[in-house]
Amino acid sequence: MKNKDIFTIQKLGILILSLGLMTSCNSKKKAETENKTMDTEEHQNKSSKRATYGDDVRFMKNYIDVIELADNTNQSKVAVSAALQGRVMTSSAFGNEGRSYGWINRELFESKEVQEHINVYGGEERFWLGPEGGQYSIFFKKGARFTLDDWYTPKLIDLEPFEVKQVSPTSATFTKKASLKNYSGFQFDMEIERKVAILSKSAIQQELGLKELSSALKTVAYQTTNTLTNISQEAWQKETGLLSIWLLGMFNHSPNTTIVIPYVQGDDAELGKVVNDTYFGKVPADRLVVKENAIFFKGDGEYRSKIGLTPMRAKDIAGSYDSANGILTIVKYNKPKNITDYVNSMWEIQEEPFSGDVINAYNDGAPKPGEKPLGPFYELETSSPALALKSGESAEHIQTTFHIEGDETTLNPVIQKLFGVNINDIKNAFK
Repeated sequence: MKNKDIFTIQKLGILILSLGLMTSCNSKKKAETENKTMDTEEHQNKSSKRATYGDDVRFMKNYIDVIELADNTNQSKVAVSAALQGRVMTSSAFGNEGRSYGWINRELFESKEVQEHINVYGGEERFWLGPEGGQYSIFFKKGARFTLDDWYTPKLIDLEPFEVKQVSPTSATFTKKASLKNYSGFQFDMEIERKVAILSKSAIQQELGLKELSSALKTVAYQTTNTLTNISQEAWQKETGLLSIWLLGMFNHSPNTTIVIPYVQGDDAELGKVVNDTYFGKVPADRLVVKENAIFFKGDGEYRSKIGLTPMRAKDIAGSYDSANGILTIVKYNKPKNITDYVNSMWEIQEEPFSGDVINAYNDGAPKPGEKPLGPFYELETSSPALALKSGESAEHIQTTFHIEGDETTLNPVIQKLFGVNINDIKNAFK
């Protein structure tokens, strides 16, 4: 064999070896890229997956006390905390493995930091007091500007614990004595009692006025009885400002969640406008729709906005429907008849401080472009009337929260009975 042929064969061998090494390296890089992509997707899936009730309860027990209530099936569960004013933190319709319906701010718990204006720990029903704004506000000090910089949640309803009065497998009662001064300088001396009780399925049917609930539906419900007593020697009067009991529920937002609020129909001249949509600036038309039987408001956590209904327009019910996950949430309360004095929470000196709303709904989002939202989450809220209590006198505000989970066919009759609309009305509200 000639030297030239040997040299050619050697060159060919080197070329084949090089190609093999390149192919091997490319295959290795491709495998590494695919593994990284799979790891990223797995992480994203884990991050986007909602926590179970058991997950949330185990997490919270690292930071606060948690009292768990359960019905006789042990499937309907409610988690409550005395450390956060007897707050209902979350609930489940399917035991520890069921969805956690309350929004929990894990980031704030983990930070262990105390915020200046409000500590948004979450929870699907918290005890608050109104009014928020105006000359009788308890969130603004005397002479303060009605801006976010001067707004402070009273420590009583933000950080202070309530005392545990009584606990059973199905209920827990909490108490607190406290004092608060309003914007005008009047001091309220009060005692608060708050009882949280889980409901059986038969009690849920009765509370909702339903003949039956399909066994295919997963359900959980709890009722809170909230009592405020004037323990001072002085009567609470309009001239110096009044308080209201205010209950707010923070729930998990989703792109498919629509808040539904039926309202009393009638002439605007007699009943006033259907909905107050100017709390944080007028709500855009693609986020709030008023139809013949109900108001539809987005609960997607993507735009900070709030609405309210006056006692002339409000009924005793509000709710939301998550069409992607088949979750119907209902809030009912003891709306008294022929009472129209409700505290006004608008952030301004008010001409009518007792012309406030009884039902509110809030959708979280960034306060300004580029800023971080509080959650995000969405809220359903109800309030008692303005409480003109004499010394030693008490008043109650009772609210019941229901979660019903199931398919469209089974849920639709419940929605029609309670809200006067059907599932398609909700799903198509913004189309």
